[in-house]
Amino acid sequence: MRNYMEEYQRWLDSPALSNAEWEELNAIRDDKKEIESRFFAPLEFGTAGLRGEMALGCRRMNIHVIRHATQAFAEVIKAEGAGACSRGIAICFDCRVNSERFAHEAASVMAANGIHVRIFDALRPTPELSFAVKHYGTTAGLNITASHNPKEYNGYKVYDAKGCQLCTADAAAALDYINAVDDYNAIPFCNDHANIHPVGDRELDAFIAAVEQQSLYTQPSDLKIVYTPLHGTGNVPVRRVLRNMHVSVVKSQELPDGNFSTVRSPNPEEKDALTLAIAQAKAEGADLVLGTDPDCDRVGIAVRDGDDYVLFTGNQTGVLLLDYLIGAMKRSGKMPANPVALKTIVTTEMARKVAESNGVKCFDTFTGFKFMAEKMNELESAGKNTVIFSYEESYGYMIG
Repeated sequence: MRNYMEEYQRWLDSPALSNAEWEELNAIRDDKKEIESRFFAPLEFGTAGLRGEMALGCRRMNIHVIRHATQAFAEVIKAEGAGACSRGIAICFDCRVNSERFAHEAASVMAANGIHVRIFDALRPTPELSFAVKHYGTTAGLNITASHNPKEYNGYKVYDAKGCQLCTADAAAALDYINAVDDYNAIPFCNDHANIHPVGDRELDAFIAAVEQQSLYTQPSDLKIVYTPLHGTGNVPVRRVLRNMHVSVVKSQELPDGNFSTVRSPNPEEKDALTLAIAQAKAEGADLVLGTDPDCDRVGIAVRDGDDYVLFTGNQTGVLLLDYLIGAMKRSGKMPANPVALKTIVTTEMARKVAESNGVKCFDTFTGFKFMAEKMNELESAGKNTVIFSYEESYGYMIG
């Protein structure tokens, strides 16, 4: 195993580097701490994929690490056979610096491996990527995003044919391939347009329709809502879903911005991220503030309380959603037989109380939607239970 100085020198000598990349690495030649930080070990490929700061080095997010990880992911797909390659992969990206470039680098590696690629022509939220996997029947999915992390970060989220994060076995297989492919120069990539197809607004229309079909609220609402996408991917889909409600958007946070120039951190779990939205809500007398993170798979909620606004915790929001969902399904006659709610082991036990007092079973999973999705598939594949709601305290909720 090479030490960090040897790995640094290997990168510095690589013909895969551009002149600008070589200059970036050469500029840290005398900074041993920086070299060690970037090269002491590769980024870990976990069940969700990769995440790290953007810079050159095996422990950073860059096109070489993207190609390396994609080659490993391609090997997992190819191991399933020609049919899996033909069904291919759906790829999307968020608003972050380099996200679109990284997505196209991944597409070029997949195409060079004979895998059909559907890549979005504009930034899209993580839930839409999961939907696209099932909508098109692809073998896998990939989203280039670092969720709610600071602007310096980017990530590589991988999904299976059910639109769920890779199961433990497939993630382990990808890691094995990463360890086996040691030569970054040996990774094939090309812009084979025969294998790469853009995905546009027609898929977005289908996604919006699927979201709206899940709604159980049929009455007109006079709620006044202020919404902020925090410079991320939620602006278009969220506003389309809420188009029949009274919604105003925080203009300074409406458009994509990978530098997240108006917030310290684009994390709706933190009240600081909603400062501008709350100020606008006070000025407009709004009832509710909504904020989504950059890849729009988390939502923060603040509710008017007198002259101020109170930010709900993920636990509080989840309990309220579960209670409402159960009541609405019962009132509309849409409650399935043997309904189930899922939560993580660190999520409030109040969710269990709400579920069981209404005749809904409640199961715990490990933290992360990967595990909730695995539990949902396990329960529903047996044909005896229907999962109506899943959530974890970190502002993530899944209906159906």
